[in-house]
Amino acid sequence: MNYVKSAVLLLSIITGAACKNETKQTAEENSEVTITTKKEEKMKILFVLTSHDKLGDTGKKTGFWVEEFANPYYTLLDKGAEITIATPNGGAAPIDPSSDSPDAATADTDRFNDDAEAKERIANTKKLSDMNPDDFDAVFYPGGHGPLWDLANDEASIALIETFNKQKKPIAFVCHAPAALKSVKDVDGKTPLVKGKNVTGFTNSEEAAVGLTDVVPFLVEDMLSENGGIYSKIEDWGAYAIQDGNLITGQNPASSEKVAEKLLEALK
Repeated sequence: MNYVKSAVLLLSIITGAACKNETKQTAEENSEVTITTKKEEKMKILFVLTSHDKLGDTGKKTGFWVEEFANPYYTLLDKGAEITIATPNGGAAPIDPSSDSPDAATADTDRFNDDAEAKERIANTKKLSDMNPDDFDAVFYPGGHGPLWDLANDEASIALIETFNKQKKPIAFVCHAPAALKSVKDVDGKTPLVKGKNVTGFTNSEEAAVGLTDVVPFLVEDMLSENGGIYSKIEDWGAYAIQDGNLITGQNPASSEKVAEKLLEALK
């Protein structure tokens, strides 16, 4: 009888240990599946470019600045991001001719010029009003003078930025692109989004240096300050970007890389 009891007890111990090991193995397998799935998820980022191509009354062309698009585009793309490009009008996004000159060339602009797929995407952008913030993890606005005329007043853009901000997702702008924040309100629907926040953007002295102070509809530095932003800058043409919460801004074309790096870090 004692032999039978001992045998039953031993069998129970063996069975319990086997179940425990099986449970542990299953948990480990599930953990591995979860980790794999998470790694496979792509960052989904919306790039918003200008549709405006007229530089005031000068008779010259403007648009978006290639370097300010290309560096963040490849920085994020090379990290596996899924990027969608949109403009207020949809279709072709105008390139500022000055940004496509040999003097403005960088490794990233050279890569863009040799990238048929990227050029095709620029020629066939999505319409901004069709974009749903729920489909993206962040939004990025490259500059160029164009945004001063269209994105600063575009209702779809304003609503989109406000929604991203309410969702506490990263919103990033470089050079003249902070112009798009001109009429954007914070979550209370009344206060300018930039009020009390650390921001930067194309400086008054940089605008004067390119001879467009009296051509542009407003100066980015003045607008950000007038809206209550805590504006800061470094020397003209220096690389400088600043982050305040989910808001990331960069001073000029040279700051594109720093903005991209901060955006990438914010998405981790």
